[in-house]
Amino acid sequence: MKTEILSTHTPALFSAAVQSAARALQAGEVVALPTETVYGLAANALDENAVAKIFEVKGRPAHNPVIVHVSDESMARACVAGWPEVAEKLSRAFWPGPLTLVLPRAEKIPANVTAGGSTVGVRWPGHPFMQAVIRECGFPLAAPSANLSNRISPTNADHVRAQLTGKISLIVDGGQSQVGIESTVLDLSDSSPRILRPGMIHPESLMAVCGEIQETSGGPQNIVLRSPGLLEKHYSPNAKLVVLDWRDDADLRNQLGALKFPVNHTHIIAHTRIPGGFDAANVSVIPHDAEAFARALYAEWHRCDAAGAKLIVAEAPPALPEWSGIADRLRRAAA
Repeated sequence: MKTEILSTHTPALFSAAVQSAARALQAGEVVALPTETVYGLAANALDENAVAKIFEVKGRPAHNPVIVHVSDESMARACVAGWPEVAEKLSRAFWPGPLTLVLPRAEKIPANVTAGGSTVGVRWPGHPFMQAVIRECGFPLAAPSANLSNRISPTNADHVRAQLTGKISLIVDGGQSQVGIESTVLDLSDSSPRILRPGMIHPESLMAVCGEIQETSGGPQNIVLRSPGLLEKHYSPNAKLVVLDWRDDADLRNQLGALKFPVNHTHIIAHTRIPGGFDAANVSVIPHDAEAFARALYAEWHRCDAAGAKLIVAEAPPALPEWSGIADRLRRAAA
């Protein structure tokens, strides 16, 4: 299959890409589209056969549900069986944006979207291109990350191209994703809201809107998964990834020595304690800022893999609420 890559950097190109993407989606195809979190592999969320193509292209296990993306609150309400007051408060506070709400699913949502479960995750994305395509289609889009299953999520069109060229007909280049990791997922289907997947909207921000919430830690809590991102190993580079905390260069070298990986194939991602005495090409420094770190993290993993890294060492993130989504992705990648 020939894969076309369309740019969006002028109004005319943006409009043409919206039309091309919408035509493909209306025909039951899957396409890769930009969102503010990561790039998504999108299909008509109301078409069971189209959704099945997402799983086929990604090699995604059928028990891992996908999130439904909408263009406004009205479309979100049509995808669920009920819209409680807490959903209204959260949508007003955080939509469009990187928050997914899990609610009892409407009958029209196919079972393969929800992995056979009774709930569905819905999100109104903040990226203008994704919004425009959904409006043009007139239906919601199922869209997990546009990568092969268990690989690193893509945050630009080149990442998608490297993994999915020849597997899909269209990739739309909407620039670099501005959030950089997947959305926060909040389960509203039980009596108390529960975080299923942490992201860059952290617990304190959510609690300010909806009161007390529960945090899910560790692996899946249910036989039927209510959200993507609950598998123990996920979001992984090809290289082995370890998360370390070090006092100084000597401490870092001692810890690396115990891992028995060649230094020239070891890449280090730091934010606070910048190591010296290593090949500069093998050391990346991301600002000690959670938003900046999240925005750059997956791109750094992609770069390390492309450079032939055998081991990626990530400096441990601070134990602070705003870093919880980053800590989750590091833990799952290192599992």
